Amino acid sequence: RAVSGGESCRAVAARFGVAVSSVVKWSQRWRSTGSVAPGKMGGHRKRTLEPHRAFIEERIRQTPHLTLHKLKDELAARGVIVSHNAVWMFLRREGLRFKKNAVRP
Repeated sequence: RAVSGGESCRAVAARFGVAVSSVVKWSQRWRSTGSVAPGKMGGHRKRTLEPHRAFIEERIRQTPHLTLHKLKDELAARGVIVSHNAVWMFLRREGLRFKKNAVRP
C-alpha cells in the first residue's frame, strides 16, 4: 500500500526494515495479480519416463549389457530428453537391472 500510495521502494524498505528487492517484487506482484500473497511452491511432477516403461524394459531384455548412456541416447532418439541421473533413478525405483559399464570387445 505504501508503494501504491506514492512512496519509493527504497523508502518503504527502510521504513519496514526489509530488502529493497522484496519491496520491488511485492509491488510487482501486487500490480500483476492484485495480491501480495506468495504463489504456490513445490508440487508433484509427473515422472517423464513412466510412459516409456515398456520400451525401457524391452530394451533391457533385448540388450542386457545396455549402458545408461546408451539407453539415454535411445530415449533421446525417440524424443524423450532426460538426464543420465533421471534414467538411473527410474531404473533403480522400478527395480530394473542394467549393465553399468560398456562391454569391451
